[in-house]
Amino acid sequence: MLWAMAEESVPALAAPPRAKDNPLTRSKVGLAGLIFLAAVTLLCLGSLPWTLSAAPGAPEGDTTPWYNAGDPGQGRLPPIWTPIDAERARRFNEGVPPETVEAIAAEHNVTPAQAVATTEGPISKDLRKHWQGTTLGTDKLGRSVLVRVLTGGGISLGIGIAAALISVTIGTLYGVIAGYAGGKVDAFMMRIVDIIYGLPYILLVVLLAVAGDALVENYVSKQGPRRAYVEQRASEVAKEQGIDSANKTVTEFLIDNPDIKASLDAEARDAIPSKELSTGARTTIDITILLVAIGGVSWLTMARVIRGQVLSLKAQPFMEAARAIGVPLHRQFLKHLLPNLLGPIIVYTTLTVPQAILQESFLSFLGIGVKPPLPSWGNLAADGLEAINKHRSEWWMLAFPCILLGLTLLALNFVGEGLREAFDPKRARK
Repeated sequence: MLWAMAEESVPALAAPPRAKDNPLTRSKVGLAGLIFLAAVTLLCLGSLPWTLSAAPGAPEGDTTPWYNAGDPGQGRLPPIWTPIDAERARRFNEGVPPETVEAIAAEHNVTPAQAVATTEGPISKDLRKHWQGTTLGTDKLGRSVLVRVLTGGGISLGIGIAAALISVTIGTLYGVIAGYAGGKVDAFMMRIVDIIYGLPYILLVVLLAVAGDALVENYVSKQGPRRAYVEQRASEVAKEQGIDSANKTVTEFLIDNPDIKASLDAEARDAIPSKELSTGARTTIDITILLVAIGGVSWLTMARVIRGQVLSLKAQPFMEAARAIGVPLHRQFLKHLLPNLLGPIIVYTTLTVPQAILQESFLSFLGIGVKPPLPSWGNLAADGLEAINKHRSEWWMLAFPCILLGLTLLALNFVGEGLREAFDPKRARK
């Protein structure tokens, strides 16, 4: 029996070569998530140059962006491929070009008004061929939901990726400094992280976003300088009238004399005019504040992970050798630490991006993040929620932004799990 087994065995050198293991294909769901994410990113970000420019066929000189262009008369119309009731069919008929309606009416020996009011039969069939419907319907102002979802996806993905990069950069630098310095510096820096961790996360982001908006509004409206101007002038007027400032404050004087206060307010507005900010500049400032609010708070986990990795790496022989031969600190980081930290950094980046996108959508849903008319998946969902009612539900305004947001977040988490499989040597196939 043993002799027979020895006859059937194959020498090790003659064994077929082991199939190569591609780490990027270990996780099938991760690969599927990566393909979906690449398609959504290419579609949303790649279409921004068109959706942010003037709409196709717009009159010359009309600079209204495509995402904000629409006919209110064609508002709240469902996707063209869904069942259409009689009332909405009549509204679709009203959107057909007048010359087309006249031609169809003449062909069927009816007036244009009768043709538009017809929702069944051959007249309706001919008009249906010329309906100006959209693939995903229109919102309450007649704007294409498809165009706004694509634009909102580009804005949400752009903000999410940028905020995640800010978070990863801060967390990596903070964790490297804390882990490499060690001792009291490490203890002090990590206590700061513990304190921030103890604060309500979403509340902190909301407070930062609201505070940023308030600072910008105060800068634009010049409320602070105007208040100081009014108080100074009120003090001068009070002295002219012989009122003792020790017995009555400036605020009390203004409350007792509303006419003087109104006059001084008008004088302050003339003396200190408000600053003018273009729509583009204000949008840029709002998005920057949002990036700082999200990225400036979500780096805590990254800092802890990188600190742990650095504490482990700096005790390795290659790092001791680098320190012994006098390699500068920046070169130790770039040539020795950073290459060994790329795996955790990439994995946690992919897990931070969905968190940042969700936070942006949540803030925009509350009206704090991206301001209308610029769309994002968050404020599109907020607009769609208002359209859900018992009388007639415009479901498409809520469904498509939420579906795309949910699928994108799911794909990002799948990609993160796939990268974790790829970069974790303990999970490699033997």
